[in-house]
Amino acid sequence: MIEFLEYNKSRPRIDIRLVSGILGGLIFFLGASLILPAIIALIYGEPSWSAFLITAAGSMILGAACFWAFRPQEELRMREAFLIVTLAWFIGSLVGAVPFVISGALESYTDAVFEAMSGLSTTGATILGGVTSDGIQNPAIEDLDNSLLFWRSLLHWLGGMGIIVLTLALLPLLGIGGMELYQAEYSGSTSDKLTPRIQETAFLLWTVYIGLTGAQFLMLWAHPSMDWFDAINHAFSTLATGGFSNLNDSVAGFDSVYVDVVIIVFMFLAGINFAMHFKLFSGDVNSFLKNREIRFYTVITLLFVIGVSGGLWLIDDQSFGDALRYGSFQVVSIVTTTGFGTDDYALWMPFTSFLLFILFFTGGCAGSTGGGIKMIRLMIIAKNIGREFKQIIHPQAVLPIRVGQRVIESSILKTILGFFMVYFLIFAVGALIMSFLGYDFMSAMGASIASLGNIGPAWGDFGPTDNFAGVPYFGKWVLLILMMIGRLELFTVLVIFTPWFWKN
Repeated sequence: MIEFLEYNKSRPRIDIRLVSGILGGLIFFLGASLILPAIIALIYGEPSWSAFLITAAGSMILGAACFWAFRPQEELRMREAFLIVTLAWFIGSLVGAVPFVISGALESYTDAVFEAMSGLSTTGATILGGVTSDGIQNPAIEDLDNSLLFWRSLLHWLGGMGIIVLTLALLPLLGIGGMELYQAEYSGSTSDKLTPRIQETAFLLWTVYIGLTGAQFLMLWAHPSMDWFDAINHAFSTLATGGFSNLNDSVAGFDSVYVDVVIIVFMFLAGINFAMHFKLFSGDVNSFLKNREIRFYTVITLLFVIGVSGGLWLIDDQSFGDALRYGSFQVVSIVTTTGFGTDDYALWMPFTSFLLFILFFTGGCAGSTGGGIKMIRLMIIAKNIGREFKQIIHPQAVLPIRVGQRVIESSILKTILGFFMVYFLIFAVGALIMSFLGYDFMSAMGASIASLGNIGPAWGDFGPTDNFAGVPYFGKWVLLILMMIGRLELFTVLVIFTPWFWKN
């Protein structure tokens, strides 16, 4: 015990060398991933191949130098894990933005960082196709090189499961454990540890992720309206619940019921805990079907599909087929925080629009690639409200909150209630800043919740047919920080700004 205490006293509160070494490895990996869009550029004969190779070379050299200069020798601790997760997403966006600028596609580095963070955080908000606050005309989505469009979708796919989770499989090579990173990435959620070794867990989750991506890619490619490039971009964006499309009209540009249905199915699957997918594919169907969060997620989705589709049919005067098609697609797209579009919901009647607006405050299951509040938290809050009513009738009764057979401890309930309070406080602050910048009520609220919830398209000036190009540069940095905070479950980012994080 004495040796252990002396060992910890000899280490600083935060081992910057350790943090720098691991971040170097992450930068190297991100640089290596830039080779893929460079290959796409060469296939299509696009000049942007040089932008990707320059960025890749610079990132790999810098990353390798940091890793070898500060090669991790010590055990990773929780503070360092939180710092690494936050910096990884921020630095990843800074690096991911470089090809957009070097290739000449975007003149503003802020716009490029916005697009990269939107991709890596799986938000799907874009600045393409609009005019910036200082009069710069950004190119339309379809005017961009295919390699740059592929890079946007690849950022989605990498961010979907999380660069950190992928790295867990490599941590044995660094000589350190990985559980701290896994906990930091999914703080406050119910992530399942499938195997005793976290590296094996990461490998299994990525196996499921790649398998589902491949299945959707083949199903989309089979349709004549899509070539292989369309299919791979939309498969990446769907499984990551991101929403970037390589068409200006998003999924609506294919005008295919088959494509809509395939994407609906895989968006819904992407909103489910990937640990439960592994159990299902391993033959443990019973655990999958009995999972309370999946049941809650399914019921909420079905209720809103019925409500929105019914509203489009009875109030918006759409045919029953169109109402079901567009209503179900938009409900699943928003509840999973994907953000794909097949119809302009901003033009719907108030009843159907309001139902969809409610879904901006939901999200997929914990352990999925979706953002938002998450279904498990909503379910526990609903159970707590029910318990309060029962407590009024039976004030002396002991009424625990249960999810299945598990009793939810009071400490977990306090954490969830705290999450709700912080979530809505950050949302309010974001909306207040956007209103200060001159946006109307719905535009300000929509931009804030769409960024914090990683949804992408919003309301008002930022509806499904609009973009974020005209937001002043300060506003863009606010929104992209909201994207990062929302993707990393709030506390992972916010904790590093507290004085307790830096004290003993």
